[in-house]
Amino acid sequence: MTLTELRYIITLAHEKHFRKAAERCYVSQPTLSVAIKKLEEELDLTIFERSRTEVQVTPLGEKIIAQARKVLEEADVIKAIANEGKGQLNTPLRVGAIFTIGPYLFPHIIHHIKDSAPNMPLILEENYTSVLRQKLRHGEIDVIVISLPFNEPNTEVLDLYDEPFRILIPSKHRLAEKQSITKRQLEKEKVLLLGDGHCFREQVLHACPSINKEFDATDIPLGTSLETLRHMVASGLGLTILPGSASDSSIYDSDTLVERPFAGKTPFRRVSLVWRKCFPRTQAIDALATSINSCAVPGASR
Repeated sequence: MTLTELRYIITLAHEKHFRKAAERCYVSQPTLSVAIKKLEEELDLTIFERSRTEVQVTPLGEKIIAQARKVLEEADVIKAIANEGKGQLNTPLRVGAIFTIGPYLFPHIIHHIKDSAPNMPLILEENYTSVLRQKLRHGEIDVIVISLPFNEPNTEVLDLYDEPFRILIPSKHRLAEKQSITKRQLEKEKVLLLGDGHCFREQVLHACPSINKEFDATDIPLGTSLETLRHMVASGLGLTILPGSASDSSIYDSDTLVERPFAGKTPFRRVSLVWRKCFPRTQAIDALATSINSCAVPGASR
């Protein structure tokens, strides 16, 4: 039994497809298949049920894979101990962020991380919360930046800042004359939203549950990113709601787009840092948190 074989079964359990698992492990499919079969023979049990269309983990295989993850985490701890002589801030840190945070926070992090950890490169990734959760759990990412709520066992959570929501409006729209916008006023407007899978979409709908109720959902296109929403609003397709960090943009001038706050209590989201409790590079986490806390995120409240 080797660590490589354990990585293979963990990856196959995640992908449920031999070719995809082999690609993620950077080996040929026969190499992966032979190694997993060898491990099953050594353990004298079946870890995976195979068919022409899918791969399923057996109940006993689930226990094997769960233990394999623990073994690989402990192996990473050994590597971290070995790297202590090099310093925790002298090797790359793998950082993930959701799509609606990464593009707006990463440039600030890169600027400020040089003050606290100039020799720690960052491997950056943007993805959905659900994907980042899995990658964090499996040790494929060291730390993630997400917005609450977020529940995952065996993790540490550090709240960073609260971020207000802002309303983006075409400058010729009648609501552009208002100094602030009520939720009731939004009910009569087409509000462009992100597609399913984006947690910011759910946060907007939670804050403003009555928006778009008067319209056929098929008449309101979904955005693939916050920047796509911005461009569609600029074209006159409707309004949208953005987090504070994404609302400040120099792409369009005030003759094209204007921003307005919510009237009354302003909806917001809380942005937090999450990492595994067993992650040994606490100095790296501290350096990342310090760099984020040094950032001037538009409208953020610490």
